[in-house]
Amino acid sequence: MGRAFEYRKARKLKRWGNMSRTFTRIGKEITIAAKAGGPDPDTNPRLRALMQNAKAANMPKDTVERAIKKATDKEAGDYKEISYEGYGPHGIAIFVEAATDNNTRTVANVRSYFTKHGGSLGTQGSLSFLFDHKCVFKIKPKDGVDVDELELELIDCGVDELDGEQDEEGNEQIALYGAFEDYSNIQKYLEENGFEIISSEFVRIPNDLKDVTPEQREAINKLLDKIEEDEDVQNVFHNMREEE
Repeated sequence: MGRAFEYRKARKLKRWGNMSRTFTRIGKEITIAAKAGGPDPDTNPRLRALMQNAKAANMPKDTVERAIKKATDKEAGDYKEISYEGYGPHGIAIFVEAATDNNTRTVANVRSYFTKHGGSLGTQGSLSFLFDHKCVFKIKPKDGVDVDELELELIDCGVDELDGEQDEEGNEQIALYGAFEDYSNIQKYLEENGFEIISSEFVRIPNDLKDVTPEQREAINKLLDKIEEDEDVQNVFHNMREEE
């Protein structure tokens, strides 16, 4: 099954806790994308993809429009995407991605979470060798398209793993995994060939999962929960093996 399968299983077990947090996370990403590439989704592929994510999450249209407008609002904070890396209790590697308008505040908060829960914040890049930076697309199957043939086509675009799966409602979908830097190539192929993109995201898949005892898991989860509660945090990745 491979590491991507392990990642998917872990993400299904624990997703963002409530709708408002999901909207906040996607909203920040939309604002950052609109600021970087302009507010028109027709000429901004990244914004176009994020609007699909918003649709998949049932994010209200006016909330999306406010997030785009915020990119040109001089009164609004200027979000920067920053990552933090460290070790939690029992040597578990933790990668934190944030979008913040005050890095001093965010790094102080994240450092305090690690310290108070028996971990330590490391330097940027210190854990990059433990995680593969990937892009993930979820698409709807297309009539008359064989999955094996599609995989062969997508290899040239950078896809290194493809798998059929079901969403939470039982609808069939296809998950595509590729290198972080191949995101635009994969998106271009899918759009030009008429595939409906349900969602896309960037993830960090651990190279090696660590086994822990139930007691150790409890201590690690306390730290992970605390980090995820921070309003500046977008994503948290770790190399702890999930419970069966």
